[in-house]
Amino acid sequence: MNKRIISYTLAKLIQITGVLMGFPVVVSLIYREPFIYTFSFLSVGAVMFIGGTLLSRIKPNNNRLYAKEGFIIVSLSWIIISFFGGLPFVINGDIPSVVDAFFETASGFTTTGASILDDVEALAYSSIFWRSFSHLVGGMGVLVFALAISPRAESEDVHMMRAEMPGPKFDKLVSKIVKSAQILYLIYFAMTIVTIVLLMLTGLPLFDSMIHAFGAAGTGGFGMKNSSFGFYDNVAAEMVLSVAMILFGVNFSLYYFILAKKVKEVFYSEELRWYVGFVLGSTLLIATQLVVHETRVGTALRDSFFTVSSIVTTSGFSTANFGQWPLFSQIILLTLMFVGGMAGSTGGGLKVSRIAIMIKSGIREYKKTFHPNRQTSLIFEGESIKDPMLANISNYLALYTIVFVLIMLSVSFEMPDFTSSFSAVAATLNNIGPGLNAVGPSGSFSQFSNFNKLLLTFAMLMGRLEIFPILILFSPKTWRGVP
Repeated sequence: MNKRIISYTLAKLIQITGVLMGFPVVVSLIYREPFIYTFSFLSVGAVMFIGGTLLSRIKPNNNRLYAKEGFIIVSLSWIIISFFGGLPFVINGDIPSVVDAFFETASGFTTTGASILDDVEALAYSSIFWRSFSHLVGGMGVLVFALAISPRAESEDVHMMRAEMPGPKFDKLVSKIVKSAQILYLIYFAMTIVTIVLLMLTGLPLFDSMIHAFGAAGTGGFGMKNSSFGFYDNVAAEMVLSVAMILFGVNFSLYYFILAKKVKEVFYSEELRWYVGFVLGSTLLIATQLVVHETRVGTALRDSFFTVSSIVTTSGFSTANFGQWPLFSQIILLTLMFVGGMAGSTGGGLKVSRIAIMIKSGIREYKKTFHPNRQTSLIFEGESIKDPMLANISNYLALYTIVFVLIMLSVSFEMPDFTSSFSAVAATLNNIGPGLNAVGPSGSFSQFSNFNKLLLTFAMLMGRLEIFPILILFSPKTWRGVP
């Protein structure tokens, strides 16, 4: 194992995270907050920057980076930035518990949006900014961001991007990894800026627009009001945020195709058609039931579209308490929690591509019962899906199910009902944020013990990194024989 390349890469990431803490320092100074808030971010940021700079002086003799090192770097990087990123909350007193701060910050960087805070409006502006800014950094991937600005981007860094970018398949946009990372982040930041501007045009203040644009970009869902986005009661703003969430749930490769004037590639995207189908179909089904239950048509369409957009992209913003909706609508939302966004997007969940492939595989097996000797290919995105990829998807779903059940068994000791237990795990492992009942839009995760908070924190990390990197990190085989 190349330990030096691991420590060097982590040192550079720690250094970069220290620099990023300068942003909440500026916010604290702008709003003239008590010195403790400026000090909390400035001190932790300085320690991280200086520590990262000193550690990065020990350069590796060998720059070769293999898959195992890539998985370890990705896993450790997310754990480290989540822990140190939460320390300012402990120092300034907004979140006094280290475990709670670790949970909250991991929720931010993994773009989950689950919170242990019962009163988010009590936070200082700098704290509100940092927890939402973590969505923006974590949305596309902290290491993708590091690669985009790092002069030391090698071809072997594909192992880190593959481990961090969600979905069953990773494709480089261009031949060089650093160029791919830079293109992704240019598109990402441009879309975020447009979202901020549009939200301001609907009447939201600049700070509020930034906070919610960060949440939409990372599909995270941290807001600044206890009633989430419903506080504003602004139809235009809701439509802007709904569309923004949907767009950030799209595979970013498609935006690159548009820039490269390959628009046909976008229209031919089968996963995009499935994704749009899930959004429109779910919105109409939920709106229909709400109308049947005596909700006005306009209100039903407005609430269902926003909620579906938020849930399927795993953003977690809310304008209505969907925990009070009829059971049929809640089941649809629970299903969307598992579907998630498209592969290569900032959304969580199992990904639309996996779901679509498994559905098509099931249909193919069904047809085989009538024509056992007939050989049929499974086509997705114009390509034949081979058995090895099907096996990989099936194995991932099996492992996902095992992890889900084990975590649910643990949290069930502290939950009042099955729905709360089930949705708490679904909300964290799928990086959604709010669940149903006790952990619904009007609740929080503060009721859990420290053990289960830590367990759900690692559920968020496993969900964001798609399980394997975290399991590899803690596997004894990974470290066996390492000097």
